[in-house]
Amino acid sequence: MRLFGSLVLKLIHIALLFGVCYSADPFANYELEFSYITASPLGVPQQVIAVNGRLPGPIINVTTNYNVVVNVKNKLDENVLITWSGIQMRRSSWQDGVLGTNCPIPPKWNWTYQFQVKDQIGSFFYYPSLNLQRASGGFGSFIITNRNIIPLPFNTPDGDIVIIIGDWYTRNHTALRASLDAGKDLGMPDGVLINGKGPFRYNSTLVPNGIDYETINVDPGKTYRVRVHNVGSSTCLNFRIQSHNLLLAETEGYYTSQTNYSSIDIHVGQSYSFLVTMDQNASSDYYIVASARFVNESIWQRVTGVAILHYSNSKGKAVGPLPDPPNDVYDTSYAVNQAMSIRQNVSASGARPNPQGSFHYGSINVTDSYVLKSVPPVVIDGKLRATFNGISFANPDTPIRLADQFNVKGAYKLDFPSMPLNRPPRVDRSIINATYKGFIEIVLQNNDTVIQSFHMDGYSFFVVGMAYGDWTENSRGSYNRWDAISRSTTQVFPGGWTAVLVSLDNVGVWNLRAENLDRWYLGQETYMRIINPEDVGNKTELPVPDNALFCGALSKLQKPQKASSSVGTIRRHLKLHCRLLMAFAAAAIFTLL
Repeated sequence: MRLFGSLVLKLIHIALLFGVCYSADPFANYELEFSYITASPLGVPQQVIAVNGRLPGPIINVTTNYNVVVNVKNKLDENVLITWSGIQMRRSSWQDGVLGTNCPIPPKWNWTYQFQVKDQIGSFFYYPSLNLQRASGGFGSFIITNRNIIPLPFNTPDGDIVIIIGDWYTRNHTALRASLDAGKDLGMPDGVLINGKGPFRYNSTLVPNGIDYETINVDPGKTYRVRVHNVGSSTCLNFRIQSHNLLLAETEGYYTSQTNYSSIDIHVGQSYSFLVTMDQNASSDYYIVASARFVNESIWQRVTGVAILHYSNSKGKAVGPLPDPPNDVYDTSYAVNQAMSIRQNVSASGARPNPQGSFHYGSINVTDSYVLKSVPPVVIDGKLRATFNGISFANPDTPIRLADQFNVKGAYKLDFPSMPLNRPPRVDRSIINATYKGFIEIVLQNNDTVIQSFHMDGYSFFVVGMAYGDWTENSRGSYNRWDAISRSTTQVFPGGWTAVLVSLDNVGVWNLRAENLDRWYLGQETYMRIINPEDVGNKTELPVPDNALFCGALSKLQKPQKASSSVGTIRRHLKLHCRLLMAFAAAAIFTLL
């Protein structure tokens, strides 16, 4: 009997070993090559950043909990880092792809990102994070689908459509950088691209002949999930499809209460999913429009992207004027009310079986509060700079967490002020010393003259309040404490404020920034450093990756790069590991026999 029990126990161990190889979360592998190509999306030949030879880049499409391996090849003539907007990188800020967490990938090098999309679903995108490179391209959609065991809170769509919108300059990112370095602003964009293409010629005066435009092909009667990302430099765009309702379903990883919109403002860095039913008579094609908001629209007419929605039974080309944008020039409440109408579907399951509303954020005590105030750019030490709380961030030579791990002193300061201070603005490396498992309030006070987008890496936050005017403690009485949308990028209107709540359960160093590329480049950012002092055995933070790049004070640790693909190396190591496990299992079975 004892021998039989021992035999059963060994067989169980062998089964577990096989499970390591065959039952773990799957891997998805991608190769992304970033290079320059010449393109003419607005009719003017220019240098753009392509991914695998095209603009926009390929869609990364994975499922909740997949392990994602992306080998990035840098064929540019300058450093590059790729960041993954809205992907939380649980326990692994090492993969976040911004200068405070990663050393850049030099020209002609490749580097492999490896991360798990743990407990996430939804619509996101990737892009190069350095030095305004996104203004020249390099972006693509990143989709995380539900596991089969988690039902969608709507009928399965008949198809999935990705639409990437953004303002566009015919000057490339290096020219735009030079303008900012010279103390100038970027000026009005030259147009808007939809999926890397210029506008359909809806107006012979505004749109020159010969521009390639995007056509979305659909079938009558079908419902499509339309995912829209604003990857532009600084312009909020109003998105609408002529004669069609946009039923909002999801934003940046969270299902929303399903509300119909005839048009919706999509701010820089934001992503949405809509359910769109093709219920029109197809007497002609229909316009898809993305036009500039919160500007003088008569002057900014050219900053309009137009694509075509083409039914398979369409009877002709789209004709006539574009569908109107919101008419709210004298109604400042319209845009705020629309933003706050986007609420979380508290009964739907997201990435996990439990309802999204099971986290009762409104009843949790706030442990820390921060007010981040932005103002128009100012000159500091002879250079134009942008600030939060009077501090314009200077990226450290040695990434923050690497500096911690290798005891590099003086790489950064843990003295970012929780409130605006009455002192001259300065350039510094001040970051927030946040508390692990704290529950914090961040108030974004925009005293700048332009609408801004604010983004937080590593987290989603609850957008609980938004209004014009100055935030005061009494403003908390207006907070939505039940079904506020959770997302990673929110708008802050000029002369107004936005308040968010976030639970700090993800250890690492995480970037807080203005998503407007000009303000970000000029220093309007900081980081949160969140450390678990009781972490034993890397349970709450993964160790420094084996392929980490070194720079700054740690440059001497960097080894010359081998020519082999890192993705292939990782996959070979995994296969070898499984083969060793199976060999061990086979030997064990032989011993038992």
